[in-house]
Amino acid sequence: MYKIIGLAKEIESPENPGALEKRVALIPNDVKQLIEYGCEVFVEYGAGEGVGFSNQEYVDAGANLQSNAELYQNKDLVIKFKGPAMESIPLMKPGSTLFCMAHFSSFPERAKLLEKHQINVVAMEYVVQSPEKLPKELVLGLMAADNCVEMDLRRAGVDMDEFHVIGYSERMSGVIRRLMNHSPSKLTLHPLDVAPDELGDLHSHSVVVFDSEIFEEADSLVNKLEGLNVRYYDVHPFVENYGKEALKYYRKVNPAPKFGKRKIEALHETGRAGARYGLKLLHEVSEKGMEASAATAVILGYGNVGMGAIHECYEAGIRTIKVLGKAHTKTGEIESYIESADLIVNGAEQPAHLRGINYLVTRDHTKSLLEKGTVVIDLIGGSPTNRSAVENVIECTYLTDPYFEEDGILFSALWGWPMMGFMRETAIKYSGQIADILIGEDQFIQGLDQLAPGVEKALVCGKF
Repeated sequence: MYKIIGLAKEIESPENPGALEKRVALIPNDVKQLIEYGCEVFVEYGAGEGVGFSNQEYVDAGANLQSNAELYQNKDLVIKFKGPAMESIPLMKPGSTLFCMAHFSSFPERAKLLEKHQINVVAMEYVVQSPEKLPKELVLGLMAADNCVEMDLRRAGVDMDEFHVIGYSERMSGVIRRLMNHSPSKLTLHPLDVAPDELGDLHSHSVVVFDSEIFEEADSLVNKLEGLNVRYYDVHPFVENYGKEALKYYRKVNPAPKFGKRKIEALHETGRAGARYGLKLLHEVSEKGMEASAATAVILGYGNVGMGAIHECYEAGIRTIKVLGKAHTKTGEIESYIESADLIVNGAEQPAHLRGINYLVTRDHTKSLLEKGTVVIDLIGGSPTNRSAVENVIECTYLTDPYFEEDGILFSALWGWPMMGFMRETAIKYSGQIADILIGEDQFIQGLDQLAPGVEKALVCGKF
């Protein structure tokens, strides 16, 4: 069992130039839980001050305060949000464990140094659910979308070509994900008060999808759609009449995979923060000087970070949000979607063998296709050895210099997007997730010899 634990402060490090990352891995309430569990916890002076937690709050929780040099010495486990500074690594005792966002592929020299000093490293970014657990509302959205496609459209002999989704919620995020799985030629998200002319040129292959439960006057929308003589699908009746059976069926035919999504994450907040900053650049820096309500956004990818960007664009008042999947981002296809975009957000993470080889947004697009003043936000980021899908982004940007301009296009690929407006909220969220992995069902506190499957996958250095 890890009995002696150190909680380190975020200081200057390879991914934290200027020490502008202020979040702390554990807040006082969660430190108190570890102490009550039987651990002795040492906290570096000032560790929580950047997000509003004082030294005294940690002392009141039962922790001891130490300097930076003291903190890394003679600990069984050192917990830090981001990776350590290079000079901190030799201070740790061989065989001890570091629990942090390690990002070995982006910082290979630090990885080598940790291995040299025989430090076990469990990478927070690789700890996953085991088994996978999906939220109920998300599953209902997935099943409703399947019902829309399989029952309402295909059995009626209708080839769906494009979807217009009206309104956003967790349930509707499931609808969007599943509809995109069917590779439509187009999927556009609209606000609840969308006017008929904003839907564009509807045709026999267009389908409007909405959830009347989130409308104040759903009948008014239905009347508008019937007036347009367009096919539409309301999610609510399916959920109301068949929701319970649909959940049972889903869990029966889709047994939970052994591994699910990341357990220590703020991926949705990452997408929201990136899109929010992109809209700020579009309004305050771009030559377009555009308000969100006048902008067109294109989101590449509809996973957790992509859905966060979709959510933020929707909440900000963007009236046309185009969602792209694999079929839409191929060369020869993507151009028609991005050429008139004001904000492009990349949430598409490519497999390792395509990084640095295949680019979705290219320099040619920047030079000859995109409108001047367009903002490109890269939520994936990377480094010269681990490139993103945006060719102009060689490596992540940082809070010290968050964006750059090339050929009249603004780019930002911030390392740690939630720092841009979600710092305290995500610190609290991360802390709860970390504490749960330590003393919850995963019981990581028991050490490396008893790792739960979802934690074992995250052991990137060791065992020593």
